[in-house]
Amino acid sequence: MALTLAEKIIQNHIVSCEEAFTPGVPIKRGVDIAMKIDQTLTQDATGTMAYLQFETIGVPRVKTEVSVSYVDHNTLQTDFKNHDDHRYLQSIAAKYGLYFSRPGNGVCHQVHIEHFGKPGKTLLGSDSHTPTGGGIGMIAIGAGGIDVAVAMGGGAFHLAMPKIYGVKLTGRLRKGIGAKDIILEVLRRESVKGGVGAIYEYFGEGVKSLTVPQRATVTNMGAELGATCSVFPADDTTKSFLESMGRGADFTEQKADEGAVYDKVIEIDLSSLNALAACPHSPDAVKAVSELKDIKVTQVAIGSCTNSSLDDLASVAAIVKGKHIAPGVEAGIAPGSRTTLLMAEKAGILGELIRAGFRILESACGPCIGMGFAPNSEGVSLRTFNRNFKGRSGTADASIYLVSPETAAASAITGYITDPSTLDYFDASYTESERISLLTGKDSRLSSEDVLQDAQDEGMLIPPLPLEEAQKVEILRGPNIKPCPPCKPCEDNLSLPVLLKAKDNVSTDDIMPAGTKVLPFRSNIPEISKFTYERLDENFYNKAKAIDMSGCFVVGGENFGQGSSREHAALGPMYLGVRAVITKSFARIHKANLINYGIIPITFENPNDYEEISEGDTLEITNIFDSLKNAKPFAITVKGKNGTKQISGVNDLAERSRNILLSGGLASYTRNGGQ
Repeated sequence: MALTLAEKIIQNHIVSCEEAFTPGVPIKRGVDIAMKIDQTLTQDATGTMAYLQFETIGVPRVKTEVSVSYVDHNTLQTDFKNHDDHRYLQSIAAKYGLYFSRPGNGVCHQVHIEHFGKPGKTLLGSDSHTPTGGGIGMIAIGAGGIDVAVAMGGGAFHLAMPKIYGVKLTGRLRKGIGAKDIILEVLRRESVKGGVGAIYEYFGEGVKSLTVPQRATVTNMGAELGATCSVFPADDTTKSFLESMGRGADFTEQKADEGAVYDKVIEIDLSSLNALAACPHSPDAVKAVSELKDIKVTQVAIGSCTNSSLDDLASVAAIVKGKHIAPGVEAGIAPGSRTTLLMAEKAGILGELIRAGFRILESACGPCIGMGFAPNSEGVSLRTFNRNFKGRSGTADASIYLVSPETAAASAITGYITDPSTLDYFDASYTESERISLLTGKDSRLSSEDVLQDAQDEGMLIPPLPLEEAQKVEILRGPNIKPCPPCKPCEDNLSLPVLLKAKDNVSTDDIMPAGTKVLPFRSNIPEISKFTYERLDENFYNKAKAIDMSGCFVVGGENFGQGSSREHAALGPMYLGVRAVITKSFARIHKANLINYGIIPITFENPNDYEEISEGDTLEITNIFDSLKNAKPFAITVKGKNGTKQISGVNDLAERSRNILLSGGLASYTRNGGQ
């Protein structure tokens, strides 16, 4: 039978499957599968905890083909904490056989595509935007740090076999329309929860017109659909990109079989797309830019792992060439990697941006995670990022719009949200090299030698040490780096108060914020736990402390835990005594993280039962061992102001997940021989 590209790569990496399957025949959707992981990546906001967990596994060296530790999040060093973490991460990389990408080398996802990503391989990363790797034909999945630690130790990655949604692209993007507009159109149609339990696979004639950076923009922001990942075929365009990075030997063609069947198909004519924007405060609140033209802009930020490639910078330079940022607008641009920054300088792009009035920010995540460049109070900030959750920018009352680099550039020079296709500028959007050459007005096209010189600079990318040298390395631990607290053991019966009742679409930013105040405590769970659920209830920590962190429940609505893969959104609640989270539905990564840290994720059998529970009620969950051992529903008694009521919780957990909960979390499960 014909297989989709995603199915082919997954089947090539299957270690085990809950139900028997025949190679070449589609695997039943929803069954538990275990995949071999070829590559891993971490970043410094999640990496410290991942490596603290990895150390407990006790293997002398990572067992993957390639593992890379990146520093790109916590680069704003206001005291010792972040730099201490960087030194810890570098020493870990040296001791256990990882590559180390130094601060300033760039955003992990862009650097990984440039230096390490290989078509047909699997990549697991402790960052929710790891699916960026799908832009070169990888199955690249975001997960919690402990899942990545297990993969580095040679363990498989488990998940429910996703559905495969096909996205058929036809036509070609018009002037002023970018790859960001493609994924915004998908979000407009599908919503932030439309992709839960699914992989989006792009195919069709329209794919050929998209560069690898454009494809990576689409797969990167596919995370906002709630999708497991997204993937493009690896074709001649992919081959040319890898050759430009000096990695032509890493290319293998990757495509779906003729006649492959998708669980559903979405069709998009690229030539009919208009400039789009995700309005505050959700990536799927999408409107046409033309509908927003009267909104005055106070800030523009271009960069992040979504839109910071040389292709993106060239698009911006083409629009702002000979112009200047409008009065009253602050504009910043963060190249995605040091390689991109150097190439932009050689091509004359950097000079055009500086002359136009852009502030050149560090090649790092920066403002995307609230790490500097926050907008003014009640400001309107246009950003080429992937998330616009309320408060994520660092300014609680700011209005954040997610747009393409083209729209951001046009708006920066007019001072109002502006459709770039309405401006008179030279459109050099044919190929990346043509655009670079034409926008400068001279024969300054980058030669392959220029690209390779910068792409192969290893000064900022430290390779693994030989084993004999690695064994002599001393791990450097600053005073802020604390061991991960153990999970509480599973109990058969729980009778505990509901300390928080939340609404729909709670993000991991709501559960555990990012930003300059919180991120430095990523390696110190007792300290970072003080910020748990802060945006939903600023007194949650005090409430948990008042009952001696002895145990409680949290109740939520739809799509609970959307957004970042940060496992601290499970670690903080675990440390404060949250024993179960009961919701209408969960985001995939957060649900997995809860399981990994011994918190039972339960969904209402009847979603209307959400209305029967109030904050302060007592819930009793009984016979938990029987439910987990035998896959039975959870029996819940609600005792509150409306009296006593019996409700049922869905137990849709795979056998391995149930065993992890019975063991008291993934670390304990792994130590006891679990696979």
